[in-house]
Amino acid sequence: MVATALQAWESSGTYLEIGSFRHRVFVKQIGDPEAPAAKTLLLLHGFPESSYTYHAVVDGLRDIFDRIVLFDFVGFGWSDKPLGTYTYSLFEHADVAFEVWQQLGVTGGHLLAHDMGVSVATEILARRENGLLPAWFTDDFQSLTLTNGSLVFEHAKLRITQKILITRIGKSFNKLTNYKLFRNQILSAHGNRKLSEEDIQVLWDGNVLQEGHRKIYLTVRYNLERQRFEQARWLPALARTDLPLHICWGDKDQVARVVMAHHLKEKVCPQATLTIMKGLGHFGQMGSPEPWLEAVGAFYRKETE
Repeated sequence: MVATALQAWESSGTYLEIGSFRHRVFVKQIGDPEAPAAKTLLLLHGFPESSYTYHAVVDGLRDIFDRIVLFDFVGFGWSDKPLGTYTYSLFEHADVAFEVWQQLGVTGGHLLAHDMGVSVATEILARRENGLLPAWFTDDFQSLTLTNGSLVFEHAKLRITQKILITRIGKSFNKLTNYKLFRNQILSAHGNRKLSEEDIQVLWDGNVLQEGHRKIYLTVRYNLERQRFEQARWLPALARTDLPLHICWGDKDQVARVVMAHHLKEKVCPQATLTIMKGLGHFGQMGSPEPWLEAVGAFYRKETE
């Protein structure tokens, strides 16, 4: 049975058909659809999440932005979870993001990403830095905020199940996935005790939709692309961008550890603003929404003045 909170989230959203296979993507738009790029926030969620992971912070973000656009990546939450017509590549996820924005009439905005969404965001940034943004995206990105995503793979500490799932036995191992194992991995990754049982249950329910928990061996394989394209494509884009950058990190994260945030600031993009969120875990926007909002909001208030 799907959690009531997740059902309520879905009931106030809509669906778009995306790509040549017309995959259904769940989309949620909050606020004024005519708001300018400077007052528009575009959110990208992580793994194994959905747009719902921002539910506790969207009201606070509405104090700053007139329009907020969220969606579930293909393979996650309420969106389709196909076999054979989608590879769950970060490049495909970036394509989906642009098609969602195009169908909604988004021509620019501030971009905020978490976890896997951070890798998608840096692929989007790489396209920008190489002059490959679509012609209709006329108002460009206004800023980029990265929160707790494993951009520097040498400093990432994947959970044991993640490591196994990206191997040749991943499909077979995936059959063992159940709520207890999922819960233990979420708590282990988060790094503190500030994630409620309800939060974990909702994360699980979002995965169970369309048997998604049986396809984690596919959705997790983006980690292989992180290793392949990090040095050649994504970190160089961060190094040379002229966008206002915000590295905003919960320091209790046990997967995308805080050493990663310091590495980005010191060795990749020293021009970025670095904010360390003391005591916050990996899923800070869920487990500690008030301090997360304070940290994120301080940067955006300065950028939108």
